[in-house]
Amino acid sequence: MMHRSKSLVNLRAVVVSLVCWVAAAWSSGGLNVVEGAAGGTSYGGPQAGIGAWQEAHATFYGGSDASGTMAGACGYGDLYSQGYGTNTAALSTALFNGGGACGACFELACRSDIQREWCLHGGKSIIITATNFCPPNYALANDNGGWCNPPLKHFDMAQPAFEQIAKYRGGIVPVRYRRVPCEKKGGVRFTINGNPNFNLVLLTNVGGSGDVVEVWVKGSRTGWIPMKRNWGQNWQCDEKLVGQELAFRVTTDDGRTVIAYGVAPADWRFGQTFEGSQF
Repeated sequence: MMHRSKSLVNLRAVVVSLVCWVAAAWSSGGLNVVEGAAGGTSYGGPQAGIGAWQEAHATFYGGSDASGTMAGACGYGDLYSQGYGTNTAALSTALFNGGGACGACFELACRSDIQREWCLHGGKSIIITATNFCPPNYALANDNGGWCNPPLKHFDMAQPAFEQIAKYRGGIVPVRYRRVPCEKKGGVRFTINGNPNFNLVLLTNVGGSGDVVEVWVKGSRTGWIPMKRNWGQNWQCDEKLVGQELAFRVTTDDGRTVIAYGVAPADWRFGQTFEGSQF
């Protein structure tokens, strides 16, 4: 009897310690749960934080109305209707990560301490979203037109965004940048394209770290099916999913995962966009 009593005491102590650990982890941000769209939950590490400042350069493109920045290598199409607006940039090879950086948010500030002539006074910063790729131009030197050549870290900003931190005539300016969380209204959006034998899903309006690293899809008659990146933030799978209700599981670069059930009803059609939960 004495041995059983000690065991119960020890078990009670373990349970109390576990409860205290969970409570501490929850309050400190060590555990994160995000509600699914129609039931279900998601999980992961701490929410995307603010990164350390790093050095880069910035130019601009796309015209004064940023019309030349539409479409692009991330697959977002019309940046206005998708909610990205004109605070966007094309990233050099060193930052683009083969499309993995699509949707990531960065805070940029012009280095007025070393370029007073072209940086706007006051040290204002701007938050932009990565929506395109700035390809290298090996015919030009890295310091004379080949701004996006590896290993340079470079932001080719939409002109309206550039002019919030620097003067148009400056052309190219030194900047500091850091990763910041993406703040989005509404949930993650899933646009389903393809055909009955090929599903291509575009993810937009992703909050948190913004850049998606893994996607799974689940039909009402299937288990979880891993998708693979086709290009930008377009993800594909070759399973036949027509006529099934769809759920999605999405993981971002910071390790957080959101599971959204009942995103698309069984009668969904190609070309439609559906909204799930958010990070």
